[in-house]
Amino acid sequence: MKLWEKGIPTDKQIEQFTVGNDRELDLVLAKYDALGSIAHAKMLGQIGLLTSEETTSLVDALNEIIADIVVGNFEIEDSFEDVHSKIEYLLTVKLGDAGKKIHTARSRNDQVLVDVNLYLKDVVKELKEQVKTLFDLMMESAEKHQNVLLPGYTHLQIAMPSSFGMWFSAYAETLIDDITMLNAALKIVDQNPLGSAAGYGSSFPINRTFTTQELGFETLKYNSVAAQMSRGKSEKTVAFAMSSVAATLAKFSMDVCLYMSQNFDFIGLPAHLTTGSSIMPHKKNPDVFELIRGKCNKIQALPYEITLITNNLPSGYHRDLQLLKEGLFPAIQTLKSCLDIAIFSIKDITVKDHILEDKKYDYLFTVDTLNEMVVAGMPFRDAYKAVAEQLEAGTYKSPKETKHTHEGSINNLCLDAIKDKMKAAF
Repeated sequence: MKLWEKGIPTDKQIEQFTVGNDRELDLVLAKYDALGSIAHAKMLGQIGLLTSEETTSLVDALNEIIADIVVGNFEIEDSFEDVHSKIEYLLTVKLGDAGKKIHTARSRNDQVLVDVNLYLKDVVKELKEQVKTLFDLMMESAEKHQNVLLPGYTHLQIAMPSSFGMWFSAYAETLIDDITMLNAALKIVDQNPLGSAAGYGSSFPINRTFTTQELGFETLKYNSVAAQMSRGKSEKTVAFAMSSVAATLAKFSMDVCLYMSQNFDFIGLPAHLTTGSSIMPHKKNPDVFELIRGKCNKIQALPYEITLITNNLPSGYHRDLQLLKEGLFPAIQTLKSCLDIAIFSIKDITVKDHILEDKKYDYLFTVDTLNEMVVAGMPFRDAYKAVAEQLEAGTYKSPKETKHTHEGSINNLCLDAIKDKMKAAF
């Protein structure tokens, strides 16, 4: 069954090409399609296009379909083009003419817009919860290890003293920026496109404010053409927010892989978080974090994939938009799994607490030394040259301690302020 079927047969090769893997991807949207149909049926009843009995029977039948979807008893067979046609078929078989009326005053165009927006709203909220959980774990690690010193690097050269408290809380605070991006994405998708029909509205006296309230959207996408043009833009906005989270995870994972190597030896991972080599019995590889890094780097390409699909399309609906699901939906599951495994793994990272006993890290404190000279009255440039001369002569004595006081410095991490910042952003 196709919603556009006119009795003219479709070539099987054309059908296979145009449908692609849409049936499998549409299973993700099935619950949301039914929820959108419930709101639509109630609205049709409110304006008199359905009787009260038809409205009640449609709502009851759609709730039964949702129950089947939740327990995994819903499928889209090859005889159906998509989730919309399967659900309308089920309603028609069960209710007859009432089922045939469900598509009144809407198009597949606004139907899929509603489905995707409702789905992405839930996705963004779930991602926010996962990011917040990871933030909390990183802040716990920052507090626990805030006084354990760690070499800081610039250009991958030994630079200045850092600490594990600074390292963990740096990534935690970066996650707040990711929450801000997710909030922006949520604002974009929290607009109701239902009623825009094929992209130009309807001659029926529909009540779009009613469906907005029924579906829990914050507001309407008022202009029907603007609603249609949100397809692609909504997905891209969510993809950019996902990319922001992915960038944080990828960079953290790179640090873990680097810091675990024997050349650095800053941290350790327990056996259950590592894998071995088929020929080197000593190997303990950080495959988990390597895969997070790789998967999250792929996710960072997603906004550009969506851009390339949509950037040369004029207003109105185009079949190209169907392809957005192919990249976005699997990427959502990938990012969720990366966050889950990062949450699972981070608590088991062990830190080494005698790293700076190695003499090669003595030079970490040269800036602290020259700053003390400046405080004692020496001009900065003279102090810089004096310390450089000590280094050249081999007479430099490292203090191996820090006395940093400003906000966000090694001895004043402002962890409570970072927690408050997340609380305000979340």
